[in-house]
Amino acid sequence: MPFNSVHYLFILAIIASVAGCSTYSEKKEAGEKPNQPNIVIIFTDDQGYGDVGVFGAENISTPNLDKMAADGVQFTNFHVANAVCSASRASLLTGCYSNRLGIFGALSDKSKHGLSPDETTIAEVLKPKGYATGIVGKWHLGHLEPFLPTQQGFDEFFGLPYSNDMWPYHPENPDAYPPLPLYQNETIIDTLTDQSLLTTWYTEKAVDFIDRNHEKPFFLYLAHSMPHVPLFVSDKFKGKSKAGLYGDVIMEIDWSVGQVMQALRKNGLEENTLVIFTSDNGPWLSYGTHSGSTGIFKEGKGTSWEGGIRVPAIMQWKGNVPKGKIQDKMAMTIDLLPTIAHITNAPLPQKLIDGKNIWPLIQMEKDAKSPQEAYFIYYNKNELQAVISGKWKLYFPHRYRTLPENFVKPSNGIPGKYEMTDLKEMELYDLEKDPSETKNVIEEYPEVLNKMRAMADNARNDMGDALQGIEGKNVRLPMKFVPAE
Repeated sequence: MPFNSVHYLFILAIIASVAGCSTYSEKKEAGEKPNQPNIVIIFTDDQGYGDVGVFGAENISTPNLDKMAADGVQFTNFHVANAVCSASRASLLTGCYSNRLGIFGALSDKSKHGLSPDETTIAEVLKPKGYATGIVGKWHLGHLEPFLPTQQGFDEFFGLPYSNDMWPYHPENPDAYPPLPLYQNETIIDTLTDQSLLTTWYTEKAVDFIDRNHEKPFFLYLAHSMPHVPLFVSDKFKGKSKAGLYGDVIMEIDWSVGQVMQALRKNGLEENTLVIFTSDNGPWLSYGTHSGSTGIFKEGKGTSWEGGIRVPAIMQWKGNVPKGKIQDKMAMTIDLLPTIAHITNAPLPQKLIDGKNIWPLIQMEKDAKSPQEAYFIYYNKNELQAVISGKWKLYFPHRYRTLPENFVKPSNGIPGKYEMTDLKEMELYDLEKDPSETKNVIEEYPEVLNKMRAMADNARNDMGDALQGIEGKNVRLPMKFVPAE
């Protein structure tokens, strides 16, 4: 067959197609300016490691999250910095250990402080780069006006100022809370007596944000209130799982993920959007069948054991993140801000942060290692309870909550009772060989112990340790609200 102009054009089209498949890193190394990527973070509340299909969920169908993992990278060693709501969110959004910022525990409607506007959130990192920024869902970093998301770099806010159980229908303390406010930006547009449509509303708002901002770079933070108790689900998923109401809730969250991914595809944004899915801490185990699964990991929310801080994490960016890979190197939510700054060419905050760029881990680069020598696990009011370095995890003596051996899982949404126990001596675990933390090997590895104790001493000098009465040289105070006279 003679070579003609049709063949020539066909060959040119193939060359152009191949050239267009270069990755973000290749474009950056070549000096070519890639399009500013969109960032979507989907952050669930109290969802356990074992509550997603690819992470071992039983009787719960999560096809959209499973597809996201097949199209991206599944992190099996991903952690939050603190196993409770407000502290975990502060770390995610600022790249700092929450205790460095003075954010502890779970703020309530009575809290007079919040995340200081002097801190820099992911939204504030991206806004100077021309990003539209929006949060849909749970904020929980201060409910008073100076601390609302619109004061922290977000253009838009739709959702709740704190946890969905802080309302007059709390199963244990119905008189402890005022009406639960639903915000649009800085205005309360409703007070909720029913939460059945909350996940649906969040999803619709998230999709609308994508549709309205598809021609500019954007950052969407979709922070679901579920599966934090009390559990609610729409009629679309009521009774659909084989795992009761909790399973129904997870299925609806999975549907929500699918709707977000569909909106990205519809707007032609899938190849220019990094989507990150993870949870704020492990499951609230005292709620029995209204809580999730930690998989093989010990304990749950409110503890520094792996079940409290190791969470499911999936990251997808078509054409820039490899498909169907599993990353077993450790990373943490504090690392997301510097990673996002890296891929958007945005400057890091001027104040000291703790996270480091994990883009090589996300891209599954050969021989990529965690950029952190160690991660420090704090809980309560600035208690250094554990240090993780590589495969090693060292615990320091502390009190923690656990369920009694004869615990019977309640099924009515009323929690059972924890009991407090003391870890009286230091314990060392090899998380590679013993991820369930069953064998204390501290006597066998004195050199590891000494090295990790030295790391801990540095962290105490830096960020403090209430258990040892050390304040820390580089801690920053949250802002307190002082009403006008």
